Amino acid sequence: MWPQLYEWISLFIKWFHVICAFAWIGASFYFTWLDNSLKTPPKHKKKQGIKGDLWAVHGGGFYEVAKYQAAPPAMPEQLHWFKWEAYTTWITGTLLLFWMYYFNAQAYLIDPRVMALSTHEAIAMGVGGIVLGVMAYELILRSPISRKQIVFIPVMLLMGALFFYGFSQIFSGRGAFIHMGALIGSIMANNVFLKIIPGQRKMVRQVTAGKPVDPKPGLEGKRRSVHNNYFTLPVVFLMISNHYPMVYQHPFNWAVGMAILLISAYIRHYFNLKHSGKHQPWVLGAGSVAMLSLAVVISLPAATLPNDKSAIQPAMANSEAAPLTPGQHTVMDIIEQRCSSCHSSSPTDDVFKVAPLGAVFDNWQDVERWKERILVRTVDTGDMPFLNKTTMTDEERKKLNNVLRSNAGS
Repeated sequence: MWPQLYEWISLFIKWFHVICAFAWIGASFYFTWLDNSLKTPPKHKKKQGIKGDLWAVHGGGFYEVAKYQAAPPAMPEQLHWFKWEAYTTWITGTLLLFWMYYFNAQAYLIDPRVMALSTHEAIAMGVGGIVLGVMAYELILRSPISRKQIVFIPVMLLMGALFFYGFSQIFSGRGAFIHMGALIGSIMANNVFLKIIPGQRKMVRQVTAGKPVDPKPGLEGKRRSVHNNYFTLPVVFLMISNHYPMVYQHPFNWAVGMAILLISAYIRHYFNLKHSGKHQPWVLGAGSVAMLSLAVVISLPAATLPNDKSAIQPAMANSEAAPLTPGQHTVMDIIEQRCSSCHSSSPTDDVFKVAPLGAVFDNWQDVERWKERILVRTVDTGDMPFLNKTTMTDEERKKLNNVLRSNAGS
């Protein structure tokens, strides 16, 4: 029951994480749209201290929204805060990172072809990398660099590239992408926790006490909200990237990932401009062309790309491996006949040109690494091979179960 229970818990955590992320992203998109769409109010509203207003129709009714220049004359009885969307997204995302990638590090996080690590070493590097990245971002924002966009944006891109490259040199491709997503998500949550909400609390205290409102916390909060808005599409891509091995298994996966993050943020810029009344379709068109061009480039055969060691490393691992037992030979024969057309360094399947989930079974060390997942998918749930395309028999599934769940398969 444990493998299936593990899957159910994973499903629930991921489900909650997606629900929380929808709420956070929806609030981010809405308030960015709202702020960019506010119009200069009539004179009588200006006299009330209103900076901008907006009329909307939705759900069978009309809405009037107003934003004060500084603060209302008095605090309302009920004030709505938007913070738990961010906090719950980060909390559930952290739980998912630990549950899927740290508790199953040998399968999802550690790739011996990239770097041979123990579970504890991989976890320490993962957590350390995320913490270091958040600190680096915070230092940049508190430095003079952040005050000049022409300098700030290239520095942020360089920082992102360095961390993405670093993760790709330590973890599996899938692990590198998910850690980049965790880093950006942590930066976003840190913005809410460290600056946006404290700044809003300070404004509320000042209004309640009848004091003049200091605009600096609000302006800093808005700046970080804008950053979070541009981070949104990149982090959504990183959340779903684990379904697309042709991206995270690419020889230059970090560069491909950075390109998609940059294009995603650029496309988001189009919508921010549009909501401000600046319709520039060429921005959206350029982003679409860039994404299509990238898709064409990364679809080139791996053999035409330099520095691709994926083809020679399995052979190296085989040359150093100990002789196989009869049971292990049996498993490898089944794997070769029923699984290797998809799950190899050079798949021959007519659909899957890159190993799904990055799961490569070129040698016994690979099978050991993925043993638990092989058992779950071929024996416990029986949904692999995909649609039983290679006609794995019930007898072969029994043999996999007997060997991999016995001492002979350990």
